[in-house]
Amino acid sequence: MTVSGSEEDLRVAERRLQAAQLAGDVAVLDELIDERLVFTGPDGLLYGKDDDLRLHRSGAQTMTKVEEEDLLSLVDGRTGVTWFVGHLAGTFNGAAFEARVRYTRTWVFADASGWRLVAGHASTA
Repeated sequence: MTVSGSEEDLRVAERRLQAAQLAGDVAVLDELIDERLVFTGPDGLLYGKDDDLRLHRSGAQTMTKVEEEDLLSLVDGRTGVTWFVGHLAGTFNGAAFEARVRYTRTWVFADASGWRLVAGHASTA
């Protein structure tokens, strides 16, 4: 697959991220998440890439549903933004959860690595 900085490829990267979250695929998450990630969780706290990977690797967070309801995207040069609305379900630290959420994600594009997530924000929708 040829990767470009196009809006179509940004949407492909977003959907790969969703699939990796659902599968708990740490290798793909590692590939798609930039080392500089700053993620604002629904609790208002800030998290980094290591936090995200640790949750999936340890099984502290498992996803049983990542169902996209709507996805918007914008590309300006080598920066992209995706706006996801959908339904999530799974477990977090042993407790079941289900919610309709909105993610706003900021991505950067590099020729060597393609689209990588550098910032995100999640809230209930």
